[in-house]
Amino acid sequence: METIWAALLSGGVTLAGVLIANSRSQAVTDTKLEELTREVRAHNNFAQRVPVLEEKLKAADRRLSALERQPGPPRA
Repeated sequence: METIWAALLSGGVTLAGVLIANSRSQAVTDTKLEELTREVRAHNNFAQRVPVLEEKLKAADRRLSALERQPGPPRA
């Protein structure tokens, strides 16, 4: 009878240890997931801004080319 109680007690303590370790592991996983989510959002924001910057650069390049083609005053 004592061995049954010892086995049940040992099993209960083991189960409690596993549950505690699992909850801590889950907390670490949740924290990492939140950090990765934040990084992905920042990257997506950057990825949305790049095409806008490319268009602005093309427009500035066209304006510069147009200014270079215009005849200017004679240089001394």
